[in-house]
Amino acid sequence: MNTHGVTRRDFIASSAAAGAVALGCGWHCPSAFAQAPLPKAIDLSPDQGSPDDSRYVRPAMHYKKLEALRVECQLCPRRCQVADQERGYCGVRENRGGEYVTLVHSRVCSHHADPIEKKPLFHFLPGTTAFSIATAGCNMECKFCQNWNISQFRPEQVPSAYLPPEKLVEACRSSESKSLAFTYSEPVIFYEYMFDAAKEAKARGILPVMISNGFIEPEPMRQLAPHLSAVKVDLKAFTEKFYDEVCSGHLEPVLKTLVLLKELGTWLEIVVLIVPTLNDSAEEIKSMTAWVAEKLGPDVPVHFTRYHPTYKIKNLPPTPLDTLDRAYRIARQQGLHFVYLGNVPGHQAESTYCPGCGETLIGRYGFHILKMTIQEGKCSKCGRAIPGVWS
Repeated sequence: MNTHGVTRRDFIASSAAAGAVALGCGWHCPSAFAQAPLPKAIDLSPDQGSPDDSRYVRPAMHYKKLEALRVECQLCPRRCQVADQERGYCGVRENRGGEYVTLVHSRVCSHHADPIEKKPLFHFLPGTTAFSIATAGCNMECKFCQNWNISQFRPEQVPSAYLPPEKLVEACRSSESKSLAFTYSEPVIFYEYMFDAAKEAKARGILPVMISNGFIEPEPMRQLAPHLSAVKVDLKAFTEKFYDEVCSGHLEPVLKTLVLLKELGTWLEIVVLIVPTLNDSAEEIKSMTAWVAEKLGPDVPVHFTRYHPTYKIKNLPPTPLDTLDRAYRIARQQGLHFVYLGNVPGHQAESTYCPGCGETLIGRYGFHILKMTIQEGKCSKCGRAIPGVWS
């Protein structure tokens, strides 16, 4: 492949000295149950021996029955048609005699109290923690997945704890977290659990956030959105080729999700992992950011993050800083007000600046807040309103 006049072989050779990138666990799931301690009254230890899996089973939402005991899942754009006793692509939804069920309700395989900046959400309760959970499974297979050890396995293959919504919210409150994040794997596939837990969390003053690939059908997203306080979508690339060959997914449904969330008024941030030679061309970044500016508006934060070799793509080096800087410049030229670079601790593009007067509103180093001057959602210097969820 030739990218920007350089062959892939030459590019890899010239970048060999780039070195390893420091990753925060917001992009890499903590090892299952090597977690931050919580009060002893809350037992989050994994099931031992042969647990009764029936407690994780609930009726699935968003499917229709077909002939011969088959069902069609209508949760994500795959629209899996599933025969009796079989599962959909995600591996966590099963047809039992013509009734579709989820196998992962309350089946938590990973939990951790993370800085909200690790999600990353930069315009949402900065400096607070998010109690973050996942179940096994995913409706895509990204070849660069940082969390493949849970996303690409079936639930019975991963140690899990039983954490129903009430107990989950209790754990969140005990960790002194302000938000509850559905993250690490793909929350769409544990939709029913997320739906119930988000309602429980909101009722008790905790803000639910979904960290997702956005690969979901419009009606389920529309039904879920009122129970969420924010959504971060990983926009993998801006070409169908990348989605098809690298992620086993499709671009158009993700774009529809982004537009829908904007229409619904849900706080939204976008992350683009820049993978060298695959989705890093200036033309693609320009097209992507122009689309964001036109369809979503200039105030949607866009984070360009540094790729690190993992899972099935280990032959490419970490993203060169020059590539990230170029993406930043292009996005700003397209009129986006809030553009960030991730996985590059100490870079000035980690911080938030007022688009009016240029004042540093939130100074960051990695996931740490060094300075915050936003007052009641406004720039303390010029008074300009800064979009986000600040309290």
